[in-house]
Amino acid sequence: MKAFRVTGSYFDPRQKQQPFSVEMAAEDEAAVKEKALSTIGSKHKLKRWQINITDVTELAADQVTNHVVKYQIGE
Repeated sequence: MKAFRVTGSYFDPRQKQQPFSVEMAAEDEAAVKEKALSTIGSKHKLKRWQINITDVTELAADQVTNHVVKYQIGE
């Protein structure tokens, strides 16, 4: 597995656009986009079209700050 940082924004009725940045572990970029849409959509009760992913960056093992992601990539 590889570590990725996904950044973007989603529609929030109170603030219009709410930015986010989240670290996730997945096999490739397509899988991490799918996981981000699923996770953010379920946490905030959003549809996929309300979530805008602007950047997906692969992270080196020493750049990961999330402990769960570190465990998942075998660090």
